[in-house]
Amino acid sequence: MIEQLSSTGKKILAMFLLIAALFFGLMLISSKPVPDSVFTTITGKKIALQQLRGKPVLVTFWATDCPSCIDEIPYFIELYNAYHDSGLDIFAIAMVYDPPSRVVAMTQGKQIPYHVVLDVNSQHAKAFGDVQLTPSTFLISPEGRLVMKKVGLIDQPALKTQIETLLKG
Repeated sequence: MIEQLSSTGKKILAMFLLIAALFFGLMLISSKPVPDSVFTTITGKKIALQQLRGKPVLVTFWATDCPSCIDEIPYFIELYNAYHDSGLDIFAIAMVYDPPSRVVAMTQGKQIPYHVVLDVNSQHAKAFGDVQLTPSTFLISPEGRLVMKKVGLIDQPALKTQIETLLKG
């Protein structure tokens, strides 16, 4: 039957299948609840994701030796400064192999205002789907649902739009 379709018909069918696959993929992501994690920041503060319900939360896994991760820090600082007072919270989870002293030094050197967490036994990386590549970024809705997962550099305009949409509720 597909052989009988014209070239245009095949393109339309392929586009339809691609859109359907993306739609169902997004539905699977957005219906997935996030882990019930409790983060301990480098300053010793304990924050449970559950207590952040009602707010959008950005969680990014990073490392001090990851150039892309370091490139994203100024953008995350900008997001934090622009949207934290409206409810956005950001957590940067340092990978298990990253020396704590280097994480603390970079946090201070870059004047990172958002939460920085050491994942000393990989429990957070495992909870978020066995994260192994950095940067890996997750956006959580105020309802506690995963609405975005991105491995690699984020699409900054798209992320900003998603955050603004979540803040408007």
